[in-house]
Amino acid sequence: MSEQIQQLLNLETAPVAVTFHDAKPEGVSRVEKAEASGCTYWRRAAEGKTFYTEASDHYNCPIGCYTHNVELPPAQMEELENTLGLMGELGYITMEEVPGIPRRETPFKSAVYAPLADASDPPDVVIISGTPRQMMLLMEAATAAGIGSENGVMGRPTCAAIPAVIQNGRSVSSLGCIGNRVYTALSDDDFYFAFPGEHIEALVEKLETIVNANSALAEYHQQRQADF
Repeated sequence: MSEQIQQLLNLETAPVAVTFHDAKPEGVSRVEKAEASGCTYWRRAAEGKTFYTEASDHYNCPIGCYTHNVELPPAQMEELENTLGLMGELGYITMEEVPGIPRRETPFKSAVYAPLADASDPPDVVIISGTPRQMMLLMEAATAAGIGSENGVMGRPTCAAIPAVIQNGRSVSSLGCIGNRVYTALSDDDFYFAFPGEHIEALVEKLETIVNANSALAEYHQQRQADF
């Protein structure tokens, strides 16, 4: 299904599967080193790597630890408070906004990151990055499959898209945030779409229909434009 999604949308970046576990997953190696951000693990998975992370592998990303409900040691908790303080001073965010940021309800134990093509079971969340046109097709397919977003387009922080999908059981689109764009090297022309892995079959089925429909409608509108 990953191959179908990539072909239908002509994606340059592979879809990523994220699955949370209550214990160390069997048959999967731990990530080689802790990264500067949780979303960097998305990039590694899109590059073809399958691995799992533990809580300590996320300590370098205080915002990601908040959205993923990673319990922080005192030093990292201080960094989170300092980061939020800096964002507040810059006018980037207010402290009143923080409680409204989506957050996983279950404390973080471990998570497996993998290319969707290599996921052995339906993941909790599938993350896809691409152009507005590609994301348009995905959002239309998700709506047709009954898992369309009810919250519009999400903004900062990008990692909040994961708990949002888990909590609502529906797809979300995210414009990303500056941290994510730096750590993942996301193109200025791209943004994200995420959806529950359990609904991948329904979404792929609708995606093929939506892609074909848009192709036919493009010809219709082009001819109509020419008539004017």
